[in-house]
Amino acid sequence: MAVNQMTGKQSIEFQDAPYIISSASVVGPKEGEGPLGEWFDLVSPQAEFGEKTWEEAESTMQKEALQTAIGKAKLMEIQIRCLFGGDLLAQSIATSFGNGESNIPLFGLYGACSTCGESLALAAMTVAGGYADYAAALTSSHFASAEKEFRFPLGYGNQRPLSASWTVTGSGAFILSDRGGHVRVSGVTPGKIVDMGIKDNMNMGACMAPAACDTIYQNLMDFNRQPQDYDRIITGDLGAVGQRILIDLLKEKGFDISEQHMDCGIEIYDADSQDTHAGGSGCGCAAVVLAAMILPRLRKGSWKRVLFVPTGALLSKVSFNEGRTIPGIAHAVVLEHA
Repeated sequence: MAVNQMTGKQSIEFQDAPYIISSASVVGPKEGEGPLGEWFDLVSPQAEFGEKTWEEAESTMQKEALQTAIGKAKLMEIQIRCLFGGDLLAQSIATSFGNGESNIPLFGLYGACSTCGESLALAAMTVAGGYADYAAALTSSHFASAEKEFRFPLGYGNQRPLSASWTVTGSGAFILSDRGGHVRVSGVTPGKIVDMGIKDNMNMGACMAPAACDTIYQNLMDFNRQPQDYDRIITGDLGAVGQRILIDLLKEKGFDISEQHMDCGIEIYDADSQDTHAGGSGCGCAAVVLAAMILPRLRKGSWKRVLFVPTGALLSKVSFNEGRTIPGIAHAVVLEHA
């Protein structure tokens, strides 16, 4: 008989928590020039990564990140039972073209910028459920391909408002197993779609903050925890605008996370010197910051428990051009030092 691992309204607490046994981060030149530059595994000197198109560059990032993570885990590709991956492009083409030669069974995902949390949650559930000895989670984004997909081609030279975020050129990969690591995934809180009627695709923080609030609140309720039970509560892509909204929304629900909160979009760039306005965003934002900064601190025991909450704005060029709203979603992953 299967063991019940559900807790609260919508969370999962693993009886045998899986481990993140390796991670890898691959980024472009702008990210390498930022505050976290020295911690990334690979920094390309060109955003094209030696390819002819931005989309091919993003696929190359995914290949490099996945192979680096597999190598750091001292595994062979054939040992990875399944891969959960996604990106921002239509039909997730960065993932499908980037991993077509890997021979790893692929579950293609789309959670917008929350895809890192979604892929980690599903990989952890797969390992904890006994369906894989090793599972991989992978995601990416690219500034130029995202601008072309969702906003304006770079050659248009449009002016960006201060609320706009800068899509991270980067890919993060993670290998999960039921043994052998120093960071375990002890639980997850899958998020719900939250739509507050926002239509501004140049203000991703405002679109995603209500979803982050909903998921963080539910995690605290389901696990019967207070914000101080986490060393850090880290969102993925809210930036400076979304951070303020999130903190205010959670205060209305009785929780003050201002002391614990960090945002990957704020950490990855120096907003003043790099002119990134509200901060970073994109599938690659949370992924590379998790691999380069968050996991090392958990491995060393500097942090004992972190709530990692990548956030996503679920729009497409079709829905936006038809005047639809931009729903948000956020998936929370509980990470603990082991």
